[in-house]
Amino acid sequence: MELLHGKKMNSFQVIVFGFAGLILVGALILMLPIASRDGKSAGILTALFTSTSAVCVTGLVVRDTATGWSTFGQAVILTLIQAGGMGVVLIASAIAMLAGRKISLMQRSTMQDALSAPQVGGIVRLARFIFKVVFIAELVGMAVMAPVFIRDFGIAKGLWYAAFHSISAFCNAGFDLIGVRSPYSSLTSYSASPVILIAVMALIVSGGLGFLTWNDILANRGQIRKYRMQTKVILTATLILILVPAVYFFFGEFSNQPVGERILSSFFQAVTPRTAGFNSVDLTKMTDVGQSLLIMLMLTGGAPGSTAGGMKVTTVSILIMAVTAVWRRQRDTVCFGRRIEDDIVRNAVSVFLLYLILFLLGGFMISRIEGLPVLTCLFETASAIGTVGLTLGVTPTLSAASDLILILLMYFGRVGGLTLIFAALPAMSSGNSRFVPEKITVG
Repeated sequence: MELLHGKKMNSFQVIVFGFAGLILVGALILMLPIASRDGKSAGILTALFTSTSAVCVTGLVVRDTATGWSTFGQAVILTLIQAGGMGVVLIASAIAMLAGRKISLMQRSTMQDALSAPQVGGIVRLARFIFKVVFIAELVGMAVMAPVFIRDFGIAKGLWYAAFHSISAFCNAGFDLIGVRSPYSSLTSYSASPVILIAVMALIVSGGLGFLTWNDILANRGQIRKYRMQTKVILTATLILILVPAVYFFFGEFSNQPVGERILSSFFQAVTPRTAGFNSVDLTKMTDVGQSLLIMLMLTGGAPGSTAGGMKVTTVSILIMAVTAVWRRQRDTVCFGRRIEDDIVRNAVSVFLLYLILFLLGGFMISRIEGLPVLTCLFETASAIGTVGLTLGVTPTLSAASDLILILLMYFGRVGGLTLIFAALPAMSSGNSRFVPEKITVG
């Protein structure tokens, strides 16, 4: 692939332009009258927002998916979700493999960057493994939810709903079709349904752990000592980020619910912000503390090389470990008996600052434009840049300027901050020379 001036694109540019191209194609298709429930064109901004949200597996919508889009439109959205969740590079490589074409070294390198794989070797085998995992997980999720949806909507519609929500949950997208009961209601009508909520939670966590994590787990089974350090970090952080918020939600937010439903709601609200976007309760009724905790979870996100967005649990974990090393006056950042290289710590700091600056800047801009409370707007921008999809109900009411801000944040959150920077800026090499060091006081 080449740019306008004949220079070949690097892997980061392929990823950036690949997602942008898929978003534009999706928007053009969604603008067709056949895609809308009322038979009228949705308009460029609505189509672009929806396509971006689907490809970036976010779930924020300016038009209810069930009542605003036709079955054709919903199928297009689901296709964009599947492609965005697995990644455009992986999808393109799969098409090439099915056509019998040989995967070039450049394509393998691009797949490595897209999947956050540690090495190019075995990348095609990993791609095949990913397709198997996705197919099995989504099929099992569909089978589990189908009886409930068939009971509520009939056989044909029930199977469609089961397939749609299974794919949406595994890809951490947060799109739903339950708006037929009440627009923008997500899964609130199933707040007491353990089958639906547990199935959705299992799919969210499965997709959010990352394909490399599953590959490591299935390769080593119960031999935890053989797990890669990254796998251990992801599993530990995921467990903490589910249990701790669930305990808070149980005691601090949902005290008016029956115990069984309270447990379900607490765990569901702890799982879905990273980064699926379904909700089983009215988030506007949560306290400011609860909403702020959701913001923190949305920004954190899932694992690298997964269907989830956000800064990633590994980024946050490395920052915490680096801070702990400073407090303990250790020379190196250490985790599970292994030293973490300084360049990885610097990357983590860069990602954290990028997300924090854009999250705050976007929230402040929307608050200024719309005249809404800052916390409400920060909730929206955290949901967008974390590719989550949770909202306090203001997304459909925002102006075009605010919609464009959220579109850019969703795109940034899915493609990744470092990927965009590496795609835009050339690599700078200083050879073997280094500047003279000098100390500067901090703290």
